[in-house]
Amino acid sequence: MRRMTGAELRRAYIEFFKGKGHVEIRSAPLVPENDPTVLFTTAGMHPLVPFLLGERHPAGKRLVNAQKCMRTDDIDEVGDAVHHTFFEMLGNWSLGDYFKEEAIAWSYEFLTGREWLDIDPARLWVSCFAGDPALSGAPRDTEAAEIWARVGIPAERIVFLPKKDNWWGPAGQTGPCGPDTEMFFCTYPAQSGVPDGKNPGNDPEHFTEVWNDVFMQYNKNADGTYTPLAQRNVDTGLGLDRVTAVLQGTDDYSTDLFAPIMERITELGSDGDVRSKRIIADHMRAAAFLIADGVRPARVDQGYVLRRLIRRAVRFGKKLGIEEAFTHKVGEVVVDMFGDVYPELKQNAGEIRETLEREEEQFGKTLAQGLREFEKLLPNLLRNPNKEMSGRLAFRLYDTYGFPIEMTRDLAEEAGMTVDMAGFETAYGKHQELSRKGAEQKFSGGLADHSEVVTRLHTATHLLQAALRRVLGDHVAQRGSNITAERLRFDFVHPDKMTPEQIAEVEKLVNEQIARKLDVRVEEMSVEQAKASGAIAVFGEKYGDVVKVYTVGDFSKEICGGPHVTNIGELGRFRITKEQSSSAGIRRIRAVLE
Repeated sequence: MRRMTGAELRRAYIEFFKGKGHVEIRSAPLVPENDPTVLFTTAGMHPLVPFLLGERHPAGKRLVNAQKCMRTDDIDEVGDAVHHTFFEMLGNWSLGDYFKEEAIAWSYEFLTGREWLDIDPARLWVSCFAGDPALSGAPRDTEAAEIWARVGIPAERIVFLPKKDNWWGPAGQTGPCGPDTEMFFCTYPAQSGVPDGKNPGNDPEHFTEVWNDVFMQYNKNADGTYTPLAQRNVDTGLGLDRVTAVLQGTDDYSTDLFAPIMERITELGSDGDVRSKRIIADHMRAAAFLIADGVRPARVDQGYVLRRLIRRAVRFGKKLGIEEAFTHKVGEVVVDMFGDVYPELKQNAGEIRETLEREEEQFGKTLAQGLREFEKLLPNLLRNPNKEMSGRLAFRLYDTYGFPIEMTRDLAEEAGMTVDMAGFETAYGKHQELSRKGAEQKFSGGLADHSEVVTRLHTATHLLQAALRRVLGDHVAQRGSNITAERLRFDFVHPDKMTPEQIAEVEKLVNEQIARKLDVRVEEMSVEQAKASGAIAVFGEKYGDVVKVYTVGDFSKEICGGPHVTNIGELGRFRITKEQSSSAGIRRIRAVLE
């Protein structure tokens, strides 16, 4: 097995698949532009959904890249050796081109080839989809198992697992999905062998998943049914952190992808409490990438997640004895480590530093306020014969003042009291359930569910941005969009609240263009040609070397990868329903088409 750095693995993967006819594309941002069903880009396939559904990609049918991803479901698990919020997913795709035979053979070649990873084939196990009666037309995937047997994996190391293990997607509520086959590295000592009955399905401690090949054959519909896709696709994902750890024979946080960050944290605080250091390292890496992609701390949506990451890092910094402002110092290490691969980090280094400093300062004020509230409550609490703070009260400190429950518990212990943690968890659970329901309602719909409606609204964002630039100035730049079947939401750079006159003028400009019934013209060209032509790039260069440029008469020209109408006369009347602040220096518009 070859010992590689994370950078060497990333480059080897891309070069391997370029040798198989794939074109390297850039990573999309962490905030999805065209899918309102999720907050973040959670997998490499996410930005490619339109192309998996049949739209032609400018770079062709075979693609490869390293994609920035963000998942927050397991945020409370971060601190062990394997969980992360931000991670890089190496992936290769076939958009209606090759299928299972080539995908499996190439996976095996890259993993075991002497010039590539050179992993001992005897250490590899694979799993395949066992079938599911509820999925009509999706039987047991014996085809994948037979291919694995042909390339060299014996039957005893091929296991069939159910849908929860070997079915992938969709990324949102609807969209492309299908059975997958997963590859595992076995950590049992070769001399002792694998105990009888142990396999990747029941022994995660000794079987590390390294790669996943998804065979996207189906589309999940809004009613929960599955229909075959017009084209069969392959979507694969190899976790850079996980495989680097396997190659270096260590845990994820001890590889060169994390070591410099961990070392900087150790310099700032104590050398103990590995869990706290891991949490800070993960959260600061994620925060730096989120800020570079335009996210700013806020009370809702992506901004809320960013705020939570920064504040958790500060809290665990205090556990390490770090009393000074430090998050920006860790963020600088992230920029230095990854800035060459992801230039947006270097381009936004100043913003990353300022945002971290500002949020850490604000959190300090929040902690001071929470402490004052606790001290106000303390005299009455001490009169309680049980010397216990109720879970409801502890949750109020957390929810109203942002005061961490761990600090409440520590202060209570210092005062000779306890906290009803079960009651707190109950209150917290109800809050989380309500938040999830609100999010599900908020992000209902999406590209696959309401393609015609969303297409019209997405096209309208082009006209909106062009109108904003004419009314407010060329400094206006998109910082996010969210589209449901009911409305569009558009975030943009602007320091001041818009006046009623400015809002009316923007509405007027957009509706004047719609009345002209202009065609929407699309061209494919290089990024350099697009910029030279005056096209606006949303979030910078993110669609690869060849991009699509959508032009609406003499009014709007943008680099974009989303769906559009052919003539803006289809849009109807445009109306702004609300203009408000999103975060510092970012305004938010909600609008509808009538």
